[in-house]
Amino acid sequence: MDVPTVNLPDGRVVAYLDGGDPDGYPVIGLHGTPGCRLTRLPDDTVYARAGVRYITTDRAGYGQSSRHHGRCVADEAADVRAVADALGLDRFSVVGGSGGGPHALACAALLGDRVERVACQSSLAPLGEGGMSRDEYLHQMAPDMALALDWVDAGEAFLEEQIQSGYTTMVEQLDSDPASFMGDGMSEGDQEVLARPEVVAVFRRIMAEQAAHGVGGSVDDTLAFARPWGFDLGTITVPVLLTYGLQDFSCPPDHGHWLARHLPTATVVVDESGGHLPQDMDVEIATTYGWLRTGQLPTPVAP
Repeated sequence: MDVPTVNLPDGRVVAYLDGGDPDGYPVIGLHGTPGCRLTRLPDDTVYARAGVRYITTDRAGYGQSSRHHGRCVADEAADVRAVADALGLDRFSVVGGSGGGPHALACAALLGDRVERVACQSSLAPLGEGGMSRDEYLHQMAPDMALALDWVDAGEAFLEEQIQSGYTTMVEQLDSDPASFMGDGMSEGDQEVLARPEVVAVFRRIMAEQAAHGVGGSVDDTLAFARPWGFDLGTITVPVLLTYGLQDFSCPPDHGHWLARHLPTATVVVDESGGHLPQDMDVEIATTYGWLRTGQLPTPVAP
C-alpha cells in the first residue's frame, strides 16, 4: 500500500488519505478509538457531492503513523497543522467523532488561526480536574468501556495487554457476531448499523490497518483521555457543532451535556433516539459536512 505521509520535526511521520472533491472545501477528519485514516466511506463521491475535499489521518500510533508515546489530546493539533501545511491548506474545518471528538476540540482551541469550524460527534468529555468526576464520567457507560479506567490505574503494561486482548476479540466478533463487535452496551440502533454488510466491510478494512504496527495508538488514546487534555475549552472561539445521542452508552449523554455547558461557541444537536453511530451516513455527511463547508444547517422540514 503506497500511503502518503508527512514528516514531522521530531522525526515522526503522519499518514493520511486525501479524497472527495479535489477542488472542494477542505475538511480534515479525525477517527475514533480505535480507528485509522480508513474510517470513512470507501465511496468518495459521497464526500464530493457534499462539496468537500476530505482528508483523513492516522493518529499517532495508528496505521502507518509513528507512535508518539506520552502524548496528550492537545498534541494532535500540531500533527493536524503539519498535514494542512503539507497539503497547502490555509483555512479548513475539522470533524472528529467518538475518540476523535476531544482531538477535534483540541484543533478548535489551538488552531483558531487556521480552523474555521469544528464538528464534534458522540464525544467523551474531560475527566478529572476541570472536567467530570470519575463517577460522573462512568455514569451510564457500558461496563466493557468503563473498564478502561481500571486498566489505566493498573499501569500501562496491563492496559496494553487488555487492549491487545480486546482487539483480538473484536476481530473475531466482526466475523461471528458483528452486531456485538463494539461491545455489549451498544444500543439497538447501533447494533442494527453494525450488522449491515457494507458497515462490516468498512470495519474489516479499519481493523486490519489500525493495528498494523500494534495497539500503541489505542493505548496512548486511553491514557490521554484519563489525564488533562492540555487546553481550555473556554478559549475556543471558532464555531463548534456538537452532536450526540441520548441512547449512546459508549460516550454517554452526560458527556454531551457537560460539553454543551462548557463550549462557548457550540451549536448543540441532540438526537433523543440516537446512539453512538449515525443511522444514515449519506444524510450525516450531507448535513455535517455541509455545515463544515458553509456554516449552515439544513432547514427542518415541517411535518
